[in-house]
Amino acid sequence: MRKVATRPDPAPSRWSYRMQRIMLTPTYRVAMRVGLPFVLSAGLVMGYFGNDARRDAVVAQFAAWREAFETRPQFMVNLMAVEGATTSVEQDIREVAAVDFPVSSFDLDLEGLRATIADIPAVASVSLRVRNGGVLDVIVTERQPMVVWREAEGLALVDREGVVVGGIQARLDRADLPLIVGRGADVAVPEALDILAAARPILGRVRGLVRVGERRWDVVLDRGQRILLPEAEPVRALERVIALHQAQEMLDRDVAAVDMRLAHRPTIRMNPEAASTWWQIKDIVVELNGE
Repeated sequence: MRKVATRPDPAPSRWSYRMQRIMLTPTYRVAMRVGLPFVLSAGLVMGYFGNDARRDAVVAQFAAWREAFETRPQFMVNLMAVEGATTSVEQDIREVAAVDFPVSSFDLDLEGLRATIADIPAVASVSLRVRNGGVLDVIVTERQPMVVWREAEGLALVDREGVVVGGIQARLDRADLPLIVGRGADVAVPEALDILAAARPILGRVRGLVRVGERRWDVVLDRGQRILLPEAEPVRALERVIALHQAQEMLDRDVAAVDMRLAHRPTIRMNPEAASTWWQIKDIVVELNGE
């Protein structure tokens, strides 16, 4: 009996069919093209850097490359130029900046340096830039002193905002500036400047302003005279005194003080000698009238 040959079944097996379907899915294809190379590469890198010596060598090489790049001549800052500052302020700036030149521009903390320089009392504002040629430009706007303030510690220069910008040894060092005296006088500089502006007609006789009780001013004139101003509206009170002086030459007489603290009742205090003479004259008048 002849054996009949049978053809193999062309249909895939169940597992073969499943594998083919898996290999055709987008997730599998991405995993094979991206995930597998990534895992292999990561494994190789981790294996290489697992050795401390190799890891340190790579880090040192990168540090050397970075240093070589940052210290190239075009990135080096060799000196500092200060603009807009007086000699003393420039010295203060160079002292607080404490930059060790030459230095790479990558190592300069411009914002921190700007904040440090701005903390100098005499500096109102400052800007920094690195220009061609390796020069660090420091452009400064100084505070302008408006008055000399005499305090317990000595003489200080104060700007319009009441900021102490420096000190002086003697009054004659800044004889061009008006003098203010007393505790708290520095915080009332704007009011003091207004009073001095109102005192322009007699400014040649004004020796300074004295802050009394941290709330009001006395105007000190030559010949030991004083104008006691009120706490409220001191400029207006001073203008009244000046008007009386211009009309009757009041301040040219033997007047020790003009008290304007009570606006409705100004008081004039005479010098002791003038007061004594006045009482003598009054006694004589009384005696003559009695006769």
